Amino acid sequence: MKALYDVPAPAKLNLFLHVTGQRADGLHLLQSAFMLIDWCDTLHFELRPGGALSREDLARPLPPDDLVLRAARALQAASGTGHGAHISIEKRLPEQAGMGGGSSDAASCLLALNRLWGVGLPLSALARIGLELGADVPFFLGGRNAWVEGIGERLTPVDLPPARFAVVKPAQGLATGPVFSDAQLNRSSEPAIISGFAANPYGFGHNDLQEVAQRLCPGVTQALQWLGSQGLEGRMTGSGSAVFARMPDDRALRAALANPPAGWQVRICGNLVAHPLVGWAPSDVSVGG
Repeated sequence: MKALYDVPAPAKLNLFLHVTGQRADGLHLLQSAFMLIDWCDTLHFELRPGGALSREDLARPLPPDDLVLRAARALQAASGTGHGAHISIEKRLPEQAGMGGGSSDAASCLLALNRLWGVGLPLSALARIGLELGADVPFFLGGRNAWVEGIGERLTPVDLPPARFAVVKPAQGLATGPVFSDAQLNRSSEPAIISGFAANPYGFGHNDLQEVAQRLCPGVTQALQWLGSQGLEGRMTGSGSAVFARMPDDRALRAALANPPAGWQVRICGNLVAHPLVGWAPSDVSVGG
């Protein structure tokens, strides 16, 4: 039986996130920097005949029709393949955290099934499928840390120095919709330039969504305060509720962070130079370019 096991789906952090406007269709215009980290879900794929798709949850249960199954069906439709798959998911990334877990799972699914089914679609075609699933999916398909603009579809690869980060997900999650639809959200940040970010990637800008998120979700404030009590300057990633701070090489600090409040998830993560699945699909043009 043909199969692909232990396929990683890494999370991302938004090093900053500025909202620079809003389109007529309601979608927000953003600038951000997405950074891959080594906190991952793991997916397993087994070939099935006749187009049948099934999913097994090996860790916490997922919604019946999640982004992974939707990605698999979209690839079937785009390619015309008659193959199916049984997909098993070890879900480790927190949900409603602003870390892109669902989008990353979908991207890894597209890359894995493109290979397992012998479809051979190029990255540009996978990116078009991915953008219909979620604005972050093309980033994970592109496989590189990136300066992000537009609604998330315009990606410019960036090099980032190696660093460690404390990532904290409080017990509360936070849905994206209420944050972006809040009347008090700042939607008019001045556009930034990539050279300004490159000069100070881990201290650049701010997250326009953070103030709204803190009002909607007290856990965001509590997590930021907890990092502050350890001498760390935290910032929210995405639309929350997870926050992060750059970590010094300090064993005592690592020990202190090992005892978070009940219900929180805390992990010390390193950034990735590239997605582990880079090269799994033919690259015809730059994804998001």
